[in-house]
Amino acid sequence: MTAPRARRRPATAILAAAIALGAALVGVTGARRVLREAPCGEGFVREGARCLPRTGTCPPPLAFGTAGCEAPERDVVLVPANSVVIGPSDWEAEGKVPARTVRTAPFAIDRLEVTVGRARAPGSPLAGPFDPRDAARALGGVTRAEARAFCMFRGGRLPTDDEWIAAAAGDKPRRYPWGDTGAVCRRAAWGLVHGPCGEGGEGVTGSDTVGAHPEGATPLGIHDLAGNVAEWVEAPDLPPGRAAARGGSYETDMATALRTWVRVELDEGARLPTVGFRCAYSTDPDGGVPWRTP
Repeated sequence: MTAPRARRRPATAILAAAIALGAALVGVTGARRVLREAPCGEGFVREGARCLPRTGTCPPPLAFGTAGCEAPERDVVLVPANSVVIGPSDWEAEGKVPARTVRTAPFAIDRLEVTVGRARAPGSPLAGPFDPRDAARALGGVTRAEARAFCMFRGGRLPTDDEWIAAAAGDKPRRYPWGDTGAVCRRAAWGLVHGPCGEGGEGVTGSDTVGAHPEGATPLGIHDLAGNVAEWVEAPDLPPGRAAARGGSYETDMATALRTWVRVELDEGARLPTVGFRCAYSTDPDGGVPWRTP
């Protein structure tokens, strides 16, 4: 007895199945495209693992400048006097961060990390050639002494360790600069090399565009205090020759390393592509910033 012959599927059924498969593939492709662009704020597009301004535009918090789309000149945020206890409010800090109270007077701090365009501009102590496409990219690969020199040139200084914490953690304190939960790719440039935010980022060689992850800004509007580049701070509690940086970087692959209480200790002469800075400024009695004209 011969086996029954398989029933032929009607041509219309085969066609319908093909259309459904095609739609599914298009949907997957579209989902991947959305995934690749989702980490970037409005007005930015994903190119590899970086977020770049859409062609011909300059989305906030950036602005058009002499080098193209760039960090605005003299864009600072006033941080009010603060008193915050760090350590015990976050269970993951237990045994890692001694409980202490951080007290700071009012000060101002750059809204954005120092960029390649600002640092390499003529007249700057870090002046030099650069690719215009990198004008709004966070600067890395500078020593603490170079960061100090640039901030002095700008009429400021590096933030103290306590000031950085006050800017990032606020008075609650917050676990991350934006709040207590949700270390996701749309809020910070992290995990771009081996971590969760690096899809399409093979061969990542540097930092991201500053301000391209606005959902990760603090309530005061300070960007990129988690991820992108770690930031030099003044840490007087360290011995001579040692220095500190905070905030994690684009290479950080664990969300816990983005906590506002995490500090990395380095040699003061270290020059790492993952470490950059922003400047802080003392305020006058009226809360103004007494700029020094370079």
